[in-house]
Formats: sequence, structure tokens, C-alpha cells
Amino acid sequence: MPRTAENTAPGTTGKTAGKVTGKTAGKVTGKTTGKSTGTPAGPSGGRTPEETAGRAAPRGGGTSARPADVLAAGCLCWRRAGTGVEVLLIHRPRYDDWSFPKGKQDAGETLPETAHREVGEEIGLLPRLGVPLPTIRYGVKDGVKDVRYWAAEFGAGARPVPDGREVDEVRWVDPRTAARMLTNPSDLEPLAALVDLHARGDLATRPAIVVRHAKAKPRSSWSRAEGDRPLAATGKRQALAVTRLLRAWSPERIVTSPWLRCLSTVVPYARKAGVTVRERPQLTEASHKRHPKKAAAVVQTLFDKDVPAALCTHRPVLPTVLKVLARHMTPELAGQLPAKDPYLSPGEMIVLQISRRHRRRVVSVELVKPFDD
Repeated sequence: MPRTAENTAPGTTGKTAGKVTGKTAGKVTGKTTGKSTGTPAGPSGGRTPEETAGRAAPRGGGTSARPADVLAAGCLCWRRAGTGVEVLLIHRPRYDDWSFPKGKQDAGETLPETAHREVGEEIGLLPRLGVPLPTIRYGVKDGVKDVRYWAAEFGAGARPVPDGREVDEVRWVDPRTAARMLTNPSDLEPLAALVDLHARGDLATRPAIVVRHAKAKPRSSWSRAEGDRPLAATGKRQALAVTRLLRAWSPERIVTSPWLRCLSTVVPYARKAGVTVRERPQLTEASHKRHPKKAAAVVQTLFDKDVPAALCTHRPVLPTVLKVLARHMTPELAGQLPAKDPYLSPGEMIVLQISRRHRRRVVSVELVKPFDD
């Protein structure tokens, strides 16, 4: 079994470790058609919507692009080195190339799950996904391939080990050296984005996740207490998918409405991860209707506590949740938040990356749906 990555909590400071040079091979364009959308931090503080999970990975860029024939995902694993950073490269003997850990999407999984699984398989360490990085596109024998990347921080004590099959060597190098070693020039684009994030002090982040509970039985068919209304059969499957998906960000603090349909959505993950669940009555529909400011105060704790966290609540509470989130974002990022009822579909989540150096500042926004069978 892959070992869990040792993640470091302090913010990254200092100058970037070398500029990345070279041209990138073909930016990905077009609108998303997949399971999730997201907005990573762009160069010089700009933000560009792009795919983060699911079935397709083209980015919006003004021209249309065909859907990819092959989808893959991986991570730019990084660690601090003095005032700079180092990134992890892998060597694949089959292709005799140097690249970042990545792999093809399996049936029944989203791209965040693909990245989490593939990195674990190739280097023996499970990443915690950080800021989404640019998707790259290039041609392969099966057509067009899109690779979705995330940053993933590792601590000084983390020891990646090649799997001995697909990977025979791993090497930590500075970004300038990585730019020279990378075989595929397309990989320079996510590397440049990572260097830019470090230069701005926003590469080291922690996740804050908002989850709408999975699909519950209809109100019309339930005559008992509203707080005891359970998940429907579809909702139970969604809850299992949420459990798998949350592992990619590994929240260490779970805050939830105590009503059964919320507990049933996030408790399975908490049990598997050994995380304590904190029930907050302020997040129920009934309490929120009477005292929305109290619900807002609970949401604010996602920013006040420096811990990777997830919060689960109900559709009627989401407008208040979104207002709190928007206060910590640039207008461009806030514009990527859901604006219309129902805001999120059952089991869908908003994944924020919050800067550790610039406390409470949101660096990226992703909308992620669990795999729906």
C-alpha cells in the first residue's frame, strides 16, 4: 500500500528557484463537458477557468477543441528547498523519458481520484491535491490526450520510491533543471504555473471543501422528523463516491449538519480516515432559516482554523455559505462560484485552496462531482 505523504504546513517564502524557459506545446482550449470545473491561479495573479475532474479537460480560451480521446491526471509533487522549491521527476524505462507522475483515468473514477491513485502507485506516496495547474494536450497513438495536473506538497521526510515497473528512477530537482530534463515540452506549462505560484507565496495551500449532502428520500414520501430523513438508494451510492473522492484532499476536520442525510454523506469518509466529525446544528435547514448569521459563523471557521477541512450542509443553506466564501476571493474567482439554485447537485462539492502564507486568501476554486453511475 502506498504511504501517506508527509505534508508541511508553514507558508512558503522567499524567491522562486529559477525561471522556467522554453515554449509549451499547444494550449488546450474549449469548454468543459466533464464532471467538474475549476479555476486555478493563473500567471501574474490572473485566473482562467479550466477542467479539474471528470470526462473532458479542454480549457476555455476562445477557440473550440475536440474532446480528448485519452484522459489522464497526475501531480507536480514539490518540496521546499531553502528559499526555493524542488519538483519530483520520474523516469519511465518503457519510453526512456522524464516526466511528472501521472496515469490514465480508470473507469468509474474522476480525475482527482486518478491523480491521487496514479501518484501513489508510481512513487509509493499518496498526495494531497493542492492548487490545480494547467491541463496539457498532446497527440498519442490513440488520438488526442489531455493530462490534468495538481500541485502536491511533500515534506522533507517523504521518501518516494519508484514502483520498479513503470518507473525505475525518481529525482528531486530544481525547476530550472526540471525544464531541461522534461522530455515532453508541454510539461513546461504546469511547471511554469507552479513556479509562479511559489513566487507569489501561494503554492503552499490547504483545502477547504463544501459538500452538499447526497440525494435524500423525497420529502413527500417521508412523514417523520425532517432531521431523520435518510438517503435514497442513489444517495447511498453517491455517499460512497464522495468518500472515495474526499481522499484526494484528505480533510482532517469534518463539520456537518447533524441531520441524518448530511451525516450519512460524510461519516463514511471520516470513519475510514480516522477523522472526528463535529456536528453543528447551525448548519441545519431549520436553524439556518431562523439564524443565518450563526450558520455563516460556522462556515467562517473554514478560514479561521489552519486545518484541511470539509463542511457538509443542505441546499437552502448554500446561499449563505457562498457569501462567506466569496468574501475571501478575488472578483474573478468569486464569479466561478455557483450563482443559481440549486447551486450544487447532491453530492457535489466546492474545493478551495487557501494560501498558508496569505491566511484566508483563496488561491483556486474547483467544482467537483463524484462519479455518478
